[in-house]
Amino acid sequence: MINFREHLINKEATVKDALAQFNRLAKDAIVFIVDQNDKLLGSLTDGDVRRGLLKDLSINSSVMDFTQSNPKYLIKGDYSIDEVIELRNDNYKIIPVLDSDGKVRNVINFRFIKSYIPVDAVVMAGGRGQRLRPLTDTIPKPLLKVGDKSIIDHNIDRLRKFGVDDYWLSLGYLGDQLVTHFGDGSSRGINIRYLWEDEPQGTIGAVSKIENFVHDHVLITNSDILTALNYEDFFLDHIKNDADMSVVTIPYLVDVPYAVMETSNNHVISFKEKPTYTYYSNGGIYLVKKEILKRIPKGEFFNSTDLMQDLIEAGGKLVSYPIRQYWLDVGKHEDFEKAQNDIKHLDL
Repeated sequence: MINFREHLINKEATVKDALAQFNRLAKDAIVFIVDQNDKLLGSLTDGDVRRGLLKDLSINSSVMDFTQSNPKYLIKGDYSIDEVIELRNDNYKIIPVLDSDGKVRNVINFRFIKSYIPVDAVVMAGGRGQRLRPLTDTIPKPLLKVGDKSIIDHNIDRLRKFGVDDYWLSLGYLGDQLVTHFGDGSSRGINIRYLWEDEPQGTIGAVSKIENFVHDHVLITNSDILTALNYEDFFLDHIKNDADMSVVTIPYLVDVPYAVMETSNNHVISFKEKPTYTYYSNGGIYLVKKEILKRIPKGEFFNSTDLMQDLIEAGGKLVSYPIRQYWLDVGKHEDFEKAQNDIKHLDL
């Protein structure tokens, strides 16, 4: 993936400079003209250059003489998924992302990503991985490799495909190894910050420490899940249902080999011959309105199921999202072995 700064060019540059940049960018040949503070001033494509030359401008002319002054863009923390889908459907491939001051903070490219969902991601990566000992005696479970990269890399790379670029990692056991592994995330084109759990705080308790989310919705995920989840569809379902909290759920079918009778006072009311029942289990991936996270008590042990129960009792809207794609909780040795075989056939 190209560093987004390769798409930026200073307003003092010439068109000859821009053509050299186009050559480096190849099929992604578009640049965004900025001032010395990276404030967006316009865009430039090879088509703009051709039109300028036909008007007798020179390749030694300023890029400002050729620029399109009203390029499409998104404002970080202030855009909707509908805007993203509309731009994608209108065949806009490369779009700058600005901060509230109009400065370019990222450039997204739909050749590399599927979407740009407006969420912060919190990855819970502080557990001991007790059931995977001795593998986790010296390596934190999220850094165990499945195929050619670690479990947590599979998770974050999947999220990056849907445009998530603001991350918090909740750390505990051997967390320094994860900090060394990711740094601030800039080498991957993302922003990573860290939470430290001095004492275990449950599956969601550490989230109470975060007060500066960028977006109105927060995606929270366990770090030991291997999944091909379509995060855009999950987000769209969350928005469509106006959910306070959405939970990825795993369907489990139970086949009863006998007729099941419904009774009242020992009287048979009805029966079903060898029925199949479907139950839904918690998949460890959540979308939450950020104001709902204020319900998490600070500094206390608190699980995601506690938040769900609290929300139900308060009359909030908790929505199940049954996953249609691959999902595996890599929690036990047999799951870890299954993951090693499954990864050969997955396109995450």
